[in-house]
Amino acid sequence: MSTNNFAIATGHPIATEAAETMLRAGGNAIDAGVAAGLALGVVHPELVSVAGVAPIILRDGKTGRITSYDGVGVWPKAANVEWFHKNFGDSVPEGILRTVVPAAPAAWIRALSEFGTMRFGDVAAPAIKAARDGFPVFELLSEFVKSRHREYQRFESTAEIFLPNGKPPVVGETFVQTDLANSLQIMVDAERNAKGDRKAGLAAARAAFYEGEIAQRITAFHAENGGLLTMEDMASYEVREETTFPVQFRGSEIYCCGAWCQGISMAETLTMLEKAGKERILTPDGDIDRHFLLEVLKRVFADREAFVTDPDYMKVDPASLLDASFVAQRLATISETRSDPMPAPGDMDHLNAAYRNNAGKTPEYARGSADTSHVSVIDGDGNMFSATPSDPSSDTQVIPGTGLSVSSRGSQSRAIPGHLNALAPGKRPRLTPNPILGLKDGKPWIAMGTPGGDIQIQAMAQVLIHMMDRGKGLREAILEPRVSSYAYPGSFAPHIAYPNKVLYEQDLPDAAIAELQARGHDMEAWAQQTWKAGGICVAMSDENGNLTAFADPRRAGTATVNA
Repeated sequence: MSTNNFAIATGHPIATEAAETMLRAGGNAIDAGVAAGLALGVVHPELVSVAGVAPIILRDGKTGRITSYDGVGVWPKAANVEWFHKNFGDSVPEGILRTVVPAAPAAWIRALSEFGTMRFGDVAAPAIKAARDGFPVFELLSEFVKSRHREYQRFESTAEIFLPNGKPPVVGETFVQTDLANSLQIMVDAERNAKGDRKAGLAAARAAFYEGEIAQRITAFHAENGGLLTMEDMASYEVREETTFPVQFRGSEIYCCGAWCQGISMAETLTMLEKAGKERILTPDGDIDRHFLLEVLKRVFADREAFVTDPDYMKVDPASLLDASFVAQRLATISETRSDPMPAPGDMDHLNAAYRNNAGKTPEYARGSADTSHVSVIDGDGNMFSATPSDPSSDTQVIPGTGLSVSSRGSQSRAIPGHLNALAPGKRPRLTPNPILGLKDGKPWIAMGTPGGDIQIQAMAQVLIHMMDRGKGLREAILEPRVSSYAYPGSFAPHIAYPNKVLYEQDLPDAAIAELQARGHDMEAWAQQTWKAGGICVAMSDENGNLTAFADPRRAGTATVNA
């Protein structure tokens, strides 16, 4: 392959263009991925924050090494679960109290420093331009803000940006974020004024965020408004390089992230499907056996609830969830004829109480998961980059003068003393975003990810099954109608479970719907090709090095290839 060859898929055309600009200027997939990730924080401000989370998995084309960076912040040192529980009950409340240390800037710069070739100013330029000059409001942005109008109007600094003239942004209008552009420019200026090489400049850009003017504004606002973040929390934060979990799936090797996110659950899902075999996942007529798939997913999510948290706090080895005997035991509990409402293990008493306490409220599946986008890049030198940046703006407050909705990922922790995922000083909330990479015969094959919260694993598994077991092409596999279970505790507060509940896109065949209903699944329709079913982004290379890419039309993504 030529070094000028590349495949890119991201959640927004400006992010795709940013990645392409870096590659055409001589950068690699890591430079391109970081540029796209920063741009997504600007052009997808309803779903992604520049000061949010940015889990990354990448491959170094020179060495073949695959690694991941967690890109998720930790709870401030002042966090106290007993205080939260006394004052707010089982869930972490909306607002700045659910703020954890912002991780995305550190994650982007770490990847750029260790595997990239460009400076921060280079890769941040498209994001700064989009923030300063503005970009056209697109349908998903307008629809999302409109659907959460009440949340956005709570805080003056948030409403000023997202509710201009008191109303949600209108499709086609120009959306400008001057303060956000200035925050990114502060980091660029610090790099420009630094002495030394490229890495010294990147370190200076990082310090400007975590130790300088930006950190001071964030922490001063917290101090004045009852928040928890301090300068010590900011300055002491470090992104962690984490072990990946490679699993075999239909002749490929899929690399998943760890238990600090849903990565270990993605790995468990593929391990169960591989163990069951192609013949078990397909019906006699060659379609997906969706009952079996849903039952696998429900068990994976039950295990997530029972065992998975920040690995520093886990009571089992994450790899034990991939053990052959454990997987076989879980598969053996699946009935071929009946849906299991919500498989064990799990805290059923607490889950039932949470369900009762939220009866009558709009369920998560009706609103859609309020976070996340994605970027996947493969270049001609075998570098691979997959990242799923996130954190919405609707559940927290923009820090005045910065344009930053600082990471509200604390929503995924519990305010229950003794709970596996209880918040604690220095502890990471268990993250939903979980990008993946895949190899075939040791060579680059696929970079993939999607937004969608708890839908992410489910959407990616279905696309892989359509490709690997049904022989569908990439585009066709992504366009196939999806089903998603909600029979597990949701990752986001208030963590409600809906036994037997399955959402399906309306173009699912009537026979498939009837078959699932007959087995006891509680079926409810989404619109056809709904954004609530995810937004898969894929960059892919075949055995001959031919590149392709595709972005799910369910969301605002685009893809481009230079082959």
